[in-house]
Amino acid sequence: MTIMNKLTALFVLLSASHAVTAGTLGTGGLSTAFSKNSTSVSAMVGAGTAFKDDYIILGLGASYYVANGLALGIDAEYWASGDPSITKITPKLTYVFTQPKVMRPYVGAFYRRTYYDDYKGISLDDHSSYGYRAGAYFSASNNVYIGGGFVFEKYLDCNSQSDCSSTYPEMSFSVSF
Repeated sequence: MTIMNKLTALFVLLSASHAVTAGTLGTGGLSTAFSKNSTSVSAMVGAGTAFKDDYIILGLGASYYVANGLALGIDAEYWASGDPSITKITPKLTYVFTQPKVMRPYVGAFYRRTYYDDYKGISLDDHSSYGYRAGAYFSASNNVYIGGGFVFEKYLDCNSQSDCSSTYPEMSFSVSF
């Protein structure tokens, strides 16, 4: 079993052991986290590598559920402590399958615009990408969810000399109100 499989299995077991299904009046038994007219906010702290430099990544996001399970949202990331600094803005569409009670699968699509500061006095072109994601949310408590999954991202402004796509894991922590 690979390290990623072990981590995924551990994440599923820990999340399932703390799962709470919270039905709310007026939502037909659906947790308010994914019901129409609810709002979800998220925060991100992480690390990454680009331009052969290490970064601290800080991010915020917000989503609004226009229908049960269907959210429109936007995320913003700032990559600091490396050169050049990087800013990413990501509008997104996510659908959460609300029928399962313990694990709630999700799928989504996004467009991302990445902005770069000057790199050692050289102006860098900004880049666009699009992609999709899939995973599952696990209830930590009423209106608090932990999520995990995978993202595929395709870069639009890419030359054929480099890899124009990437696949990577994602984890999230969301609070809904």
